Amino acid sequence: MTQLGARTGLLIAALLAVAGCARAPLATAPPPVRAAIEASLMRDIEVLASDEYGGRRPGTLGEERTLAYITEELQKAGLVSGTNDPGSAWRAPVELIATEPASSRLAFRRGSNIVEIAEEKSAAYTSRRRALIEEAEMVFVGRLAEEVSEEDVTGRAVVMLAEPGVSQIRRRILFEKNPVAIITVVEDEAAIADTRNGFARERFLLAKDETQNLSAYTTMQTMSDVLRPEVWEDLLQQADTASFIPQPLDVTASIEATSIRREFTSYNVIGLLPGRLPQSGAVLLLAHWDHFGECGEEGAEDRICNGAVDNASGVALMLELARRLAASGPHDRAIYVLATSAEEAGLLGAKAFVAAPALPLDSIVAAFNFDTVAVAPEGSAVGFVGEGRTPLDSLIKDVLSEGQRDLGNPAFAESFVQRQDGWVLLEQGVPAVMVSTAFSSEIVLGPFLSSDYHRASDEIAKIELGGAVDDLLLHEELVKRAASTASLPSVGG
Repeated sequence: MTQLGARTGLLIAALLAVAGCARAPLATAPPPVRAAIEASLMRDIEVLASDEYGGRRPGTLGEERTLAYITEELQKAGLVSGTNDPGSAWRAPVELIATEPASSRLAFRRGSNIVEIAEEKSAAYTSRRRALIEEAEMVFVGRLAEEVSEEDVTGRAVVMLAEPGVSQIRRRILFEKNPVAIITVVEDEAAIADTRNGFARERFLLAKDETQNLSAYTTMQTMSDVLRPEVWEDLLQQADTASFIPQPLDVTASIEATSIRREFTSYNVIGLLPGRLPQSGAVLLLAHWDHFGECGEEGAEDRICNGAVDNASGVALMLELARRLAASGPHDRAIYVLATSAEEAGLLGAKAFVAAPALPLDSIVAAFNFDTVAVAPEGSAVGFVGEGRTPLDSLIKDVLSEGQRDLGNPAFAESFVQRQDGWVLLEQGVPAVMVSTAFSSEIVLGPFLSSDYHRASDEIAKIELGGAVDDLLLHEELVKRAASTASLPSVGG
């Protein structure tokens, strides 16, 4: 605490020293300005990525400490609660369900013969405490999903073939057609083990989105043994033809799955910097505060996943940007600051926000997301995630050009568009982008993804703040222009 207090005092002195300086071009910001920004970012990251915060997992003491810190910093900057709910100032609830697999069973009946599938060859999962089906009729759909009619699968156990990258999408489509369960056929026992590893940790879902889905997995060899090799081989061949249609099977399935389950309330934090023109719309800044808690290897000396880069750095950038915007305001438009929960679990905090927004979504003229910013060195090119998807392209490219900043690899940046909170907003028609040096190329981000991403090694000692300072200076100008009715008359202006 004493060291932190001393650093804070030095930081305030540095900020006061540069407060009177004229704003420099983005590419040539004076060293004192950059040093003050970097010191502030480091202070916030050191707090948020400390062991005291325990990896910032939703539903833990680490969450409470994280929420309190973010709220306190926004208040000190002069923001007010942005929830627009007097009964829940600063914090917008995110109702979550956490589940962890406990047991599973898969069996098939063909005639009078019942085959119990061994644990290493099968797995079954549910978000409920217990799900059970017995003697369900089965239908094989191969790789079909949208083409399958409800009449084909309602009330039956659907058997589908696994395909990397698309199986999850197919299951979602098929579950909408009301099967009692979906059995995904994977290649072998190693694939079953991978499935078990993927489901091994506690998983979160929004309470409002919980379904009665029962998912099971088994191997190609199991289906061959149960149906007979010649029957299974014929089905596989048919599935590869353009004329294939779902095929009923002369086998029934019994599936049981249990889980350890808890329900709890997590929170998004929402702050507000009011604007001069209340009816002119708003700008939204967002970053996810959550990480994984303990995710290191069993038995490791340090199992806490502190998430210094992902995403203490993004929250730190958002907080410092909010401070600077508050100091330079008021602006024409309101500026909302949103720290989301449970991004790591599937963008859940962002989904909760759009389901119950603190402001009309169609009033948001621009949204800027900050995620994993502390990896690129100063002067790096800029990745533009969401390029070509919103009316903001000209605004962003004008500022980049004026600041002598180069764009990075557009294909690389585009590969992340659905992997960040801004995607949830884009789906609702909100102009949301992520503009960051970190996402400029695989050369910049690749080493982090292959070594420290979602690991206990994502520690503060490894962060690089040169590009993060560049990002902050860039966004200070972007947000000021987006918040100006002269620079951005409307969403499409």
